[in-house]
Amino acid sequence: MQEIMQYIPGDGIFHRIHPLTKLVFTVILVGLAVLTGDLLILSGLLIAVYLAALVGGLSRGLTEQIPLLVILGGMLVLFTVLTMQGGEVILTLIPAAVPLIGGALPVTSGALLFGTILALRFSVMLFAFQLLVISTRPGELVMTLRQLRMPIDYTLMFLIALRFIPTLQREGIRISEAQLARGYSPGDGFIGKVRGLRPVILPLIFNSLGKADTLGMTIDMRGYRRGKAEPDPISFGRLDGIVITAVSLLAIMVVAVPLM
Repeated sequence: MQEIMQYIPGDGIFHRIHPLTKLVFTVILVGLAVLTGDLLILSGLLIAVYLAALVGGLSRGLTEQIPLLVILGGMLVLFTVLTMQGGEVILTLIPAAVPLIGGALPVTSGALLFGTILALRFSVMLFAFQLLVISTRPGELVMTLRQLRMPIDYTLMFLIALRFIPTLQREGIRISEAQLARGYSPGDGFIGKVRGLRPVILPLIFNSLGKADTLGMTIDMRGYRRGKAEPDPISFGRLDGIVITAVSLLAIMVVAVPLM
């Protein structure tokens, strides 16, 4: 399985454009996903991000995250259905024939619609951010943030957060494999998977805290918070202009559709 938020070397379109262009592309898509509540528009944005990744030769990096998105999206829909009611009742999670509590936990059309919108929003934002990270070297991304005059502390936090995501993923896999090698068997099915999370999550949290402490001391010792020399000026190419124009037209279309 492809690691989450891990740079993928390549020579596609997204690898050749300026990191700031990719950052603008991501910000516009995330903003459109937050501002719209139309299922068709959100689905169109999701397809647009995937097509952009397909053109740039990075579709595999997004496709392999679809199972994770399906799980997280399903959990969002479930939580929304359980905590929100609105519209017509479609069905009840507890059948009416069950004594005392029959007919409880109704699933309404409004809750189902809102949960689906949240899941699509989350998918668009994750896909857009994933496309930015897998096509940009961490050093280039940090330099771009420095060109935007972002304080060095926030730049370091952003870079460390990105680097910790794949590190935690690898660490979790190692801990899980070590538990299985020692004969630990949480059982089969969904309950078994939930039961098997505890011996993985606790060591993962403790290891992460230790690494964070070591990383903080390393940053202080190397003097990164003093900053560096002034970054080079930002320069764009023709490909950057094409991408900015395309995403701007997409934003205009998304804003104009509800007004028609």
